[in-house]
Amino acid sequence: MTDTQNPLKGWQVDRTQLRTLGHDLQRPECILAERDGTVWTADARGVMRIDSNGSQTLIRQQQGTERTLDAQSLILGGSLPNGIAFNRDGDIVIANFGTDAIELMTRDGQSRTLYDRIDGEPLGKTNFVLTDSRGRIWFTVTTRLQPWTRCINEKTPDGYVGVIDERGIRIVADGFVGTNEIRFDAKEEWLYVVESNARRISRLRVAEDGSCTDREIFGPSNLGGIPDGFAFDAYGNLWITLIMAERLVALTPEGELLTLLDDGKPEAIKVFDEHFYAGTMTPEVMAICKGEIAPWMASLTFGGPDLRTVYLGSLMGTTLPYFRSPVPGLPMSHWTRR
Repeated sequence: MTDTQNPLKGWQVDRTQLRTLGHDLQRPECILAERDGTVWTADARGVMRIDSNGSQTLIRQQQGTERTLDAQSLILGGSLPNGIAFNRDGDIVIANFGTDAIELMTRDGQSRTLYDRIDGEPLGKTNFVLTDSRGRIWFTVTTRLQPWTRCINEKTPDGYVGVIDERGIRIVADGFVGTNEIRFDAKEEWLYVVESNARRISRLRVAEDGSCTDREIFGPSNLGGIPDGFAFDAYGNLWITLIMAERLVALTPEGELLTLLDDGKPEAIKVFDEHFYAGTMTPEVMAICKGEIAPWMASLTFGGPDLRTVYLGSLMGTTLPYFRSPVPGLPMSHWTRR
């Protein structure tokens, strides 16, 4: 393929074509789409199911009080489903950012803890989960610091990636600076890792047994903002949300960085970056960066029958903005299973 064939070259999101899905959501951080048009999103109260006709059902893991949508509440405390994935049975695996556990929830809300410890120690701040074509569960832990927010200012390289399979749970790669989302390439030969507090994407070669080697930085060593979520399209572009900068960008297979949507506030971002690099970040500083489209833009997923509908997740939004892409997304493992 040549650069001129890349459908993202010269393309950006048309704001007039943006639509929204869902209403009254709370912290819709991670999104899953199914072939039948059903969309699932993590919610501060559990997991929200949104059917193709637009009706929605909140599936709670447990009863609890409603959350206030403020910066402090949405970062800290309580059960807080973050990353979600489908297992082979169609149940929902949850990285719970509040309980620091990997949990399993049926579609009717029956929930149990799979793991909250590894090698005899607490897991740490569980962030994201991903299942592969073999049914293995891959997960990330942002940090083991207490409170976890220390890792933002200290840039601590104590994040890791783990896997859960028939052998149990184990760490396969560590030393990441704020581990966030992970994704596989089309052949599941490379595992891509967001290092939020290093502002970069790393990748590792994956062996048959799940071991990871040949770690390297993919693309720029600094993306110009804090990457949070990402997803591949069928061409091989890696779409990335830059939270706080409120930008959606893409890395081409050649490593070129393209801006697809910019909803950031330059003056607020300048203040944020000063505090980020000085190690003086606070929730109040983070709050000033909130955009309008997907406030604290945190993730994306491809859906729709042709995988050309892009949904945006966020930490401060109450709906899922979506738009049409010129290229389909790379199907996730559950897309072909169900």
